[in-house]
Amino acid sequence: MMQPPWRREQREHFPGVPAWSLATSRLAPEEFGVSRLEDVTREWAWGDADGAGVRVCVLDTGVEAGHPRVGGLERSLVVADDGADLTVVDCDPVDPAGHGTACAGVIRSIAPAVSLTSVRVLTDGRSGSGAALMAGLRWAVEEGFDLVNLSLSTTRSQFLPVLHELADRAYFRRCVLVASAHNMPVVSFPWTFSSVISVASHDEPDPMTYYYNPAPPAEFYARGVRVPVAWPGGREIRSTGNSFAAPHITGICALILSRHRWLTPFQLKSVLYLAASNVVVSEGDAHVRA
Repeated sequence: MMQPPWRREQREHFPGVPAWSLATSRLAPEEFGVSRLEDVTREWAWGDADGAGVRVCVLDTGVEAGHPRVGGLERSLVVADDGADLTVVDCDPVDPAGHGTACAGVIRSIAPAVSLTSVRVLTDGRSGSGAALMAGLRWAVEEGFDLVNLSLSTTRSQFLPVLHELADRAYFRRCVLVASAHNMPVVSFPWTFSSVISVASHDEPDPMTYYYNPAPPAEFYARGVRVPVAWPGGREIRSTGNSFAAPHITGICALILSRHRWLTPFQLKSVLYLAASNVVVSEGDAHVRA
């Protein structure tokens, strides 16, 4: 993956400063393409953006590419076991369960011009091996996707160290992980990680209404109750779950990134906060409206 000059420079050694430091003589604001994020409104955040130029990976049960609400895929892949190792290989763009198609359709409905890739890591819509999840996520991070939608989680603590490592790697590579909270009150991962954008549900019908939660681990609430979603066979059903709240935020993130490509994951999360429906910005300050 191509890296900006400032990131390559950070790997150089500058006499008199510790490793991974930067000599201030090399620091120029235009090199970083950053902003103070002044006057962030929804118009500033995404305006009339459509997600063009943003690549999203959906790690799920697969995606039915021909569904009218999905509108095609860049690629369709599956985590395959060749007997010696797990590999990510191309496959037919189908979904044996429906869950991934539902999530992809939600993302497309919000960001119609986004580029979608499907990686099948779940087999029946509810379960899959932790090893398959790790392999799929590692592939997505290394491929340099802008956003990865994870409408899934694991309760198995043995995967915690590897998931943490992958989430941190994604964060520093500007690959944003959007993860749904578990539907049950149990401890699970990776949505509880601070390096991801975690999403639970609210029960309002507007797909663009979302709320900041000042009491994490779930940081945002998005539409997740009786959501009209795409389903295999060209069908549409209504379904409820945090799984369908996450792709609403993924779609909104795609809109923001298509307009502001320079945003880091930290800045993107800040923009989401400032543009949330319950956050009021006045006189340079932002606070959560009760």
